[in-house]
Amino acid sequence: MVDTAKGTNKKDTSFDALKSLEEPIGRLAHGKHHDPFEFLGIHECPLDISGQRTDWMIREWLPTAEKARVKLSNGDYIELQRYPDSDLFYATLTEISYQNLPQHYSVSWCEGNGLWHELISPYSFLPIIGELDLHLFSEGRHWHLYEILGAHQQEVDGVSGVRFAVWAPAAERVSVVGDFNGWHGLRHPMRVIGGSGVWEIFIPGLSQNDLYKFEIRHRDSGNVVVKTDPYAQAMEMRPANACKVYQSSYEWQDQAWLQQREHFSWQEAPINVYEVHLGSWQRDDAGNFLNYREIAHRLVGYVQWMGYTHIELLPVSEHPLDQSWGYQTTGYFAPTSRFGTPDDFRYFVDYCHRHGIGVFLDWVPAHFPKDSFALGRFDGSALYEHEDPRLGEHQDWGTYIFNFGRNEVRNFLIANALYWVKELHIDGLRVDAVASMLYLNYSREDGQWVPNKHGGCENLEAIEFLQTLNYEIHSQAPGVMMMAEESTSWPMVSRPTWMGGLGFSMKWNMGWMNDTLSYMEKEPVFRSYHHNELTFSQMYAYTENFILPLSHDEVVHMKNSLIGKMPGDDWQKAANLRLLLGYQMLNPGKKLLFMGSEFAQWTEWNESQSLPWELCDVSLNRGVQLYSRELNHLYKQNSALHQRDFNSEGFEWIDCHDYQQSILSFMRHSNEQTILCIFNFTPVVRENYRIGVPQAGTYREMLNSDAECFGGSNAGNGGELYAQDGGWMNQGFHLDLTLPPLGVLVLVKQD
Repeated sequence: MVDTAKGTNKKDTSFDALKSLEEPIGRLAHGKHHDPFEFLGIHECPLDISGQRTDWMIREWLPTAEKARVKLSNGDYIELQRYPDSDLFYATLTEISYQNLPQHYSVSWCEGNGLWHELISPYSFLPIIGELDLHLFSEGRHWHLYEILGAHQQEVDGVSGVRFAVWAPAAERVSVVGDFNGWHGLRHPMRVIGGSGVWEIFIPGLSQNDLYKFEIRHRDSGNVVVKTDPYAQAMEMRPANACKVYQSSYEWQDQAWLQQREHFSWQEAPINVYEVHLGSWQRDDAGNFLNYREIAHRLVGYVQWMGYTHIELLPVSEHPLDQSWGYQTTGYFAPTSRFGTPDDFRYFVDYCHRHGIGVFLDWVPAHFPKDSFALGRFDGSALYEHEDPRLGEHQDWGTYIFNFGRNEVRNFLIANALYWVKELHIDGLRVDAVASMLYLNYSREDGQWVPNKHGGCENLEAIEFLQTLNYEIHSQAPGVMMMAEESTSWPMVSRPTWMGGLGFSMKWNMGWMNDTLSYMEKEPVFRSYHHNELTFSQMYAYTENFILPLSHDEVVHMKNSLIGKMPGDDWQKAANLRLLLGYQMLNPGKKLLFMGSEFAQWTEWNESQSLPWELCDVSLNRGVQLYSRELNHLYKQNSALHQRDFNSEGFEWIDCHDYQQSILSFMRHSNEQTILCIFNFTPVVRENYRIGVPQAGTYREMLNSDAECFGGSNAGNGGELYAQDGGWMNQGFHLDLTLPPLGVLVLVKQD
């Protein structure tokens, strides 16, 4: 029975108390004891042969000790004896001694250096995790699981310490190891709670920034591994990889932003995202990383000046390899220590919000790396991944695939997404590599994949996971956006789950991106033969809520920078880039641009160094930067360019058929205004080019990408034109324009 007053455990059954120690001592010595609490701590001894006397025995496992003792309430000590040829120290207590023993007693021990250490025994505490928590976890529905598993500072019965908990159902023994116990795997073995597979221990005296991991012995093979905590909220700076006990003390100041976010009508609002890799946007003068707080002040000021509405961060969850850019995550709940503490990251997000900038985060539930210290084969079994490599491994990336059919794994990922959104105030998650999750045969040949129960290639468990993920995010955090990088024609990615969709807010338009870049990379003389690459996207533009991305993936891996892709001499390259950026901004859909492209970085992105900001002092690059800024503010300030992004009524072709001259023209509509957009994809100035317009009156030239201040030739229309009578292109009036070479014109009718 359990003595709740003293926290004692189950009564021994052997009449020979000392002899009964041999079997559990053997299990402890070999690291095989699955529940050391049933043996260590304070326990009632059996009745003697007469049945007249009951004593208590206190037992502590102290592998590094030479001598040990227990402190009584009156300040006296009881010396502990070492059981022969073992690391077990014990003492039999009389009734008087037992009554004088604190509920949570202190153990002192002396090591070979002669120094004494004293700590309250972890084995004097009862289980802390409740049955409801374990039940919800087993069902995969514990959305605040990060508050239960992991390492948490708390006070139990007036004693301060850290509660550790980890899921390892295939383990025979799990121990906490850390700098506080010399990383000794037999020093703090944990208890398993029933059949949940969850192991727990409360260790008094530990505090902020103590380092720790879990040592796990597999129940069948006996193999021992040392693993980081999947729920750790802080980790060491790479190449070290220990977890840190961490409790936030940050006081948020973005309440106004969060209240506004709940009612944010993002579908009709300007969403213009600046995609950023924090390690290479800027560095200090010595080439070292900046702190999250330093980056916040530099980056937010720049983003405000440029006119972006949101920042999207390449993954900042902890990862061991800089070259992975964060896409091979090992610490899902820990902002990377490269740039400071988790509270430094909170400051970054808070500062963005207080200055009107939203923060999106790349999030990677599709796969995880095989690093031996992380999630892979976590408890000696395929716990988070599939055992079968046809289901559990990405051949292209050399990584494991999450087992989305396992409740606890789905719970881990959804709780992680909610953690970033609710605890770190992230405004949206861009889910990486969704296509690889949806298809069982993704990048696999016949025989390399396993069909679903219906014989198809759809990953039914991943579909259910994504739908649950999006439903919970939208339910628990209204206004937060979920964005899918999905590269196939999977239907209804950005449609609600109640319609049968995946439930994302938006989807990256990879088709638009690929077609547009393919067209722009061609010499203008050949563009007339590929005109449909520009116009085809309107055939499906409103089947999803699309983001138009020009992302990091397009400026790495020998793909060249955006300006480097453009044909022609340097002047034409810059003009083509301005044309590309204008075509992106003026088409329906929200926008995303990777850092450096806004000022025409010539080289491919290099994650190991800062962007070449010195280019902003070069006239060509400065012109592109000023043009990008003008374009961003034009987009934000004019409702026709964003109000009906997801509605075909917001877009109307003027002329999509002039392939011979490689010219496109269309109108963007909102409730308040109509804006005309004309694109000349050749380096030839087109004089007296006629387009149809719906109304008579004066039309103002809002933007000309060929303006001299942007590095252009200044061909244009003097700032305004007057629409003349005479129908043209199914419109009642017409304008005769001068179209600048490789240029964009944006016109609006004056009231």
